[in-house]
Amino acid sequence: MSDNLILRPYHSPRLTTPNRVVMAPMTRYRADEDGVPQPFVADYYAQRATAGLIITEGIWPSYRGQSGWRISGLVTDAHVAGWRRVTDAVHAAGGRIFAQLMHGGRKGHPLNRIDGSVPLAPSPVVDPERQHTPVGKREPVVPVPMSHADIAQAVADYAAAARNAIRAGFDGVEIHGANSYLIHQFLADNTNLRTDEYGGDIPGRMRFALEVVEAVTAEIGAGRTAIRLSPGNPQFGMVEKNPGPLYRALVDALNRYDLAYLHLSQTGEYPALAELRPRWNGPLIANVGENGPPTSAQAGDALIRDGLADLVSYGRAFIANPDLVHRFTVGAPLADYNPDLLYTHGVEGYADYPPLPAPSAPAEEPVTQASATAAPR
Repeated sequence: MSDNLILRPYHSPRLTTPNRVVMAPMTRYRADEDGVPQPFVADYYAQRATAGLIITEGIWPSYRGQSGWRISGLVTDAHVAGWRRVTDAVHAAGGRIFAQLMHGGRKGHPLNRIDGSVPLAPSPVVDPERQHTPVGKREPVVPVPMSHADIAQAVADYAAAARNAIRAGFDGVEIHGANSYLIHQFLADNTNLRTDEYGGDIPGRMRFALEVVEAVTAEIGAGRTAIRLSPGNPQFGMVEKNPGPLYRALVDALNRYDLAYLHLSQTGEYPALAELRPRWNGPLIANVGENGPPTSAQAGDALIRDGLADLVSYGRAFIANPDLVHRFTVGAPLADYNPDLLYTHGVEGYADYPPLPAPSAPAEEPVTQASATAAPR
């Protein structure tokens, strides 16, 4: 695998990495009850610092954007200090790390939230998933439709969280516009029923996403800002019957910002990579394993070779393989993770997966009197 494209360095004016293997964001519920990443979170990310780029789990940008219990935030000084431990550890190990900013929108429950608030969303459309709370699974609640003041506050919260991310030492931020969270809820057919300027036609449904990008780039610069999209993703009850026209227009609009990268997840029937890669002017990270089998090194290499991606993100493969890049390099088999420990709250099943053992050094030949006398002087 040593000549595989995915293992080669990537360099552009916007993004430089030593290889093209990206660690995808994965929610793992390892914050404390105040949303501060626990100390061993720094170990977890530092163990995976040989990735070309690490993208963190989704981090809430405000209390009203908190999607789940024991998910991390970037609001308070304690949050910033907790994430500073992580970024310091990753940088000390030679890595690069972006914070993913994830406002839950309708995904949340008052029992999950530090402030006990009812979730906000573009429209009062219930999330179909039962919610994981400190007292067990609960039925979802009807979200409150966002007022214009709520929308303006959410935009400001993204910008403030981006500023806190830079304070915490992150190399940049990825705005989560995918996978059924708030920005995706504004984009999708069934979760945005608005008739004002934030709904209806394509420019209306794109408006919130572009306002967030505008605010974040103004706060921290376009070179430290990226976005993730998942056109046509059916996860968590999302419906986008004809995603092509909207996402073509959105990618065209995003091009003017010169973002660090676009993280594009191909998850449904819509051929997002084939259709949108030619329209995007900057670095593109592809993810193709989210709703199917995990992506192999060979599949990632093929995406790059076919011109559909510059880098490829891997999620599940990184869980039990902190040295994933090395395993790809030497062709070693991948370890399996324990699914029962994915969403617990401790070190076990998180920061305790071992790397491959170092190869044993060849045994030295014992020195005999004959060999000693024969040695050159």
